[in-house]
Amino acid sequence: MGFCDLVGISVTYAKEQFQWTETQAGFLPSMVFLWFFILSVPTAMLMNRIGRKNTVLLSMLFTFAGMVLPFIDFSETSCYVAFALLGIGNTILQVSLNPLLANVVQGKGLTSSLTAGQFVKAISSFVGPLLAGYCSAALGNWALMFPIYAVVTLISSAWLFLTPIQREKVEGETSSFPATLKLLGDNKILLLFFGILCVVGLDVGMNTLTPKLLLERVPGISTESAGYGTSWYFAARTIGTFFGSFLLAKLSERGYFRINMIIAMIAVCGLWFATGQAAILTLVCIIAFAASSIFAVVSGTSRKSERNFRFDDYGGCRWCYRSSIDGDLCRCCRRTRWFSYYYCYLYCLPVILFLWN
Repeated sequence: MGFCDLVGISVTYAKEQFQWTETQAGFLPSMVFLWFFILSVPTAMLMNRIGRKNTVLLSMLFTFAGMVLPFIDFSETSCYVAFALLGIGNTILQVSLNPLLANVVQGKGLTSSLTAGQFVKAISSFVGPLLAGYCSAALGNWALMFPIYAVVTLISSAWLFLTPIQREKVEGETSSFPATLKLLGDNKILLLFFGILCVVGLDVGMNTLTPKLLLERVPGISTESAGYGTSWYFAARTIGTFFGSFLLAKLSERGYFRINMIIAMIAVCGLWFATGQAAILTLVCIIAFAASSIFAVVSGTSRKSERNFRFDDYGGCRWCYRSSIDGDLCRCCRRTRWFSYYYCYLYCLPVILFLWN
């Protein structure tokens, strides 16, 4: 799941290599997250037919193809195509992986296990900018990181394929597209949907814009050094998910959510005024640490909801608007400092909704 976070550091390097304009560079994240809008609900319907494990394996096939392509031919076109394949694979993966985990872990341990999974994802996201910087400095081409990710995908696919997991039972007929979207008519599901929408919106925005923020506000900083800002973000997320997996096993999910969301919202507002490298990175790390386990809290709450709905269907529904938030608006905000307010507003919404409820 962490592979899609490669788009953040890739925008920085690809823009410099291909001499892209801001619009061309901003289009790259859209190539990844466009598919969340197009494929999320169909993936949930497909998952009901072929099973969760097979759906995850299918996602890895697309991911592997996307990671191999830049090694065969790396150009502007192949770069866009590679990230489109990565987006397709990651869409299928993010819809199906958490439900597959629910086949293995149930009850109170689910939220903690989801957080532990986010810890592993954060490690992958943290390593990405470091690996890109190493390939650029030591090997002469940052794109050489893609074959490494292809090998990791191949190993993960083989491991999952050989792991016996009992297939879930699907009761009744497979839900239709309108029936899946109708889930949003439930107030609690709609609330959880907005919570996930806002959290992943901030996550992707920080991933993409942290290097650009450092380049704009820190005089003389190099592209490689600015790219490491993303690693700071994901390092803090890694630490946050590690501690969060233990804290959520003992603390109230609602109380944990409220405290961390408010802290993160204050830190996002502080980015509007931050100018030095130390101040920017400190606030970025606070945001990452506070937001690290929020996705697991919301996703776990949706799984344990007493409402009568199928988790596979909701898994697709919750991702269906991610592309419009993380792609188009992120691209429009790339040139300005307004992204701080934009993502602050995204964070205000779930805070207010959860406090109200």
